[in-house]
Amino acid sequence: MFMNMLKIVAVPMHKEGRKFVAIFAAISVCLSFIWEPLFWLGLGITVWCYYFFRDPIRIIPQDPDLVVSPADGIVSLIEKVVPPVELDLGEAALTRISVFMNVFNCHVNRAPISGTVTHISYHHGKFLNASLDKASQHNERNGLSIEDSNGVRIGVVQIAGLVARRIVCFVQVGDLFNAGYRFGLIRFGSRLDIYLPTGIAPLVSVGQTAVAGETVLANLVGSQRNLIGASE
Repeated sequence: MFMNMLKIVAVPMHKEGRKFVAIFAAISVCLSFIWEPLFWLGLGITVWCYYFFRDPIRIIPQDPDLVVSPADGIVSLIEKVVPPVELDLGEAALTRISVFMNVFNCHVNRAPISGTVTHISYHHGKFLNASLDKASQHNERNGLSIEDSNGVRIGVVQIAGLVARRIVCFVQVGDLFNAGYRFGLIRFGSRLDIYLPTGIAPLVSVGQTAVAGETVLANLVGSQRNLIGASE
């Protein structure tokens, strides 16, 4: 058990998690004065909190035409739908890939392509189960449009879930970043939707496990892929 806990804390933690870990650790110390077993329960929750906010190094594919997953989780939906109007991606139906994150997945969100943020829009809404299709329309969400150097745009939407109540976005309109860049985080279970450009087919299937910054979701120019990567 000790070795498992050591492996967990050996992974870097995102700074967003520091205050939560500190709060749980302080509560654990207080509980130790009440009853020792409560301390160990609190310690376990503290370690889980650290694990939730982990921020492992990822090997990012360096081909600029690849679209990588913005989140860890399971590909829960792939379908053609009209993107949210706030993304400014037009009225035509686009392929949407949904990646569902449970409370045990890493929740740091990474940029799916290299490019510039052209739109950001926060939409207040409900907190339905993020795995449901209707969550894309009804749940609280934050949408980004990213345009690459060739003028190709894709949409990424952070969606709050049944447990998640806080969407964090670290970027602003006009920011330029590379694929795999840490652009946001959703606390405690959620989902990300990716809207591909017209004519681009997904390279993943429903039920497949996705790794943020590493799993290739699509190729913007064809089927050839260069999987040589760089750590980030």
